[in-house]
Amino acid sequence: MSLVSDHVRRLDAYLDRLPVLSEHSSEDGASESEQDTDAEQHPFVAADVYASPRLDNLLRIVRALSTVSNSGALLSTSHIKSLLSQSDIPAAVVNTDGNAVFENEARSVYEVEIEWLLVGKATIQLYGVILNNLLDQIIPLSDDIWYWDEVLTSYTYSSLYTVQTSPLRLFAWSQDVYSTSRERFQSLSLRHSPGDLVDSTASGISQSWSQFYSIVRDTIRERSFTNIQRRVLSPVAYCRSEARRKQAQLRKLREITASGLGILVDEGLQFALDDEKFDTDDQRDLRGVVERSVALMDMILKEVTVLDVNIHDFEDKVFNGVEEDPDLSVHLEETVTGRPIILARRLLRIINKALPQHLGSMQALARENGRPPRTIRYWLPAVVGILSSSTILRIIVKRRADIVAWLTDFGATVRDFWFNWVVEPAQKVVRTIRHDETSEIAIMSRDSLKADRESLERMVVDFAIDKPHFVVGGSALSDAQIAEIRNKVAEGDVTPVLRAFEKDLRSPFVGAVRGDLVRSLLIQVQKTKVDLEVAMTGIDSLLKSQELVFGFVGLTPGLFVSLGVMRYVRDIFFGRSSHRQQRKAGRAVRIFRNVDRILSEARPTENNVLSYKDHGLLLCELHVLRNLATRLMPRNIEKEFLEDLDDLANVRGIQVQARALERIRWAYARWLK
Repeated sequence: MSLVSDHVRRLDAYLDRLPVLSEHSSEDGASESEQDTDAEQHPFVAADVYASPRLDNLLRIVRALSTVSNSGALLSTSHIKSLLSQSDIPAAVVNTDGNAVFENEARSVYEVEIEWLLVGKATIQLYGVILNNLLDQIIPLSDDIWYWDEVLTSYTYSSLYTVQTSPLRLFAWSQDVYSTSRERFQSLSLRHSPGDLVDSTASGISQSWSQFYSIVRDTIRERSFTNIQRRVLSPVAYCRSEARRKQAQLRKLREITASGLGILVDEGLQFALDDEKFDTDDQRDLRGVVERSVALMDMILKEVTVLDVNIHDFEDKVFNGVEEDPDLSVHLEETVTGRPIILARRLLRIINKALPQHLGSMQALARENGRPPRTIRYWLPAVVGILSSSTILRIIVKRRADIVAWLTDFGATVRDFWFNWVVEPAQKVVRTIRHDETSEIAIMSRDSLKADRESLERMVVDFAIDKPHFVVGGSALSDAQIAEIRNKVAEGDVTPVLRAFEKDLRSPFVGAVRGDLVRSLLIQVQKTKVDLEVAMTGIDSLLKSQELVFGFVGLTPGLFVSLGVMRYVRDIFFGRSSHRQQRKAGRAVRIFRNVDRILSEARPTENNVLSYKDHGLLLCELHVLRNLATRLMPRNIEKEFLEDLDDLANVRGIQVQARALERIRWAYARWLK
């Protein structure tokens, strides 16, 4: 909910708490005792008054104007206008006594009170509409001012702006020369008599064209001499001076509009919102507040677009205009029964004339001094694109086969990547989890080590049986000794073979021919093979224990690439919510920077509060900040955040607002990073 909506709801709730009938319902009517006496003497008349169709219609319109009766806090101007017209208050006729008459019948005191309530609620709704319009007009001006800052701070941007706006300047200059030359040519033709014109026609059209050409040439020469500034300055420098002038106009318009906004918020509809008790004087003062607020809205709409005055003169002009307003009750002779009619008519006049004229003037000023339209800023790329479109189309047609081949290869590449690096590794991981034997990693066959170890065992045992003296001193081996040799071979001990190898190594040639050198050497080769297979078996077991890890390692690259592409496509087509959240937080921090700058550079009044201009600028920043707070933080935190923003917006002293700003900074820093 916006700042204006909250303010309108508070004002409307205050009117709902007021008693419908005051103790003295009219300034020229009977007293309370007389009204009670009439009600006692004529009870059926009082009942008829309460049950009148017009009173029911007024109550229905009051409910329609209430913020509680509609989903949105503010009504549109067309809806407000329609409800005022349905009430028939503006169509009333005021008689010679200053009282209003409807269809030749006098109104009851109850109808007058309901009319005041209806006009008050319509005033509050129109007040909110005007505040929203002022806020919506001020905020875009900051973007245009920033655009001119970019143009002025960079020579490149200044040159680009010069090129962009060159057709406009050329067209304006040509139109000026043409209109001036045409006027001079027509005045020259009128000086001649009809006979001269006939002779001129007879002499031929060439003479007329030569005269017109000479007039155009003289006009161009005069324009060049008159615009001496353009001849002294370069085109870029002249455009920079133009940008500086437009920026100054926008800043002045922004300050005056902010001042008008601050005046409306600080001085308009200033009810005693905190009072719970109401008396007759309060209700009479409320009517005066409504009258002055309507006059204040009218004056601000008329004067806020006048840029030839400074802020101080603008504020004085607005307040003096309100004090001297001819429609205020102090300047009129009508009684209290005729004032709602005057206010209702003025509200319709504001809706029908003042507000549309204000919007038109603001749009004209913003269009005249704001950034150029998109057609001007992008005409050069559009022209280049149009001129090169035929060449681009020719290239596309000529290389159509290559483009089709590129697209086909791209599709095949994507398909192969998906199946080879995502689907197949994922299937392997699933088979590994399910202990599928076909997915196990194996460096060597499962029974290879067993066969080689049994072969080595037989070779060593046969060697020991053939050469028992290398094992024991005897000539034969017992079964126990053979079993012991088998156990040692299983543990990797081939001592008998090594002893024979050491003996034959002393005489290698003799041992190779007559001894057991070759046999022992071949047995050691088998022993080396078995040792290598044991090592490979250990590595194989290690790989099998980490098979799931390797499966995920093979799957990771494909998943990373696929997730990255999917996230990129999602960000393109479905928006970048996280980036939007970060941009919102960054923009909120910049808004707090602007708020801090407003409070630091503000010149407080005698009451140590912000001036109307500074308060208006502060409200603009807080209005944008409240809109950014939506979905920026949790709902319960957002409620507290909006309460602190209300403390920052209320004019209760610069020190109080500075403390509120500091509290917001440390309390909500987590969501504003």
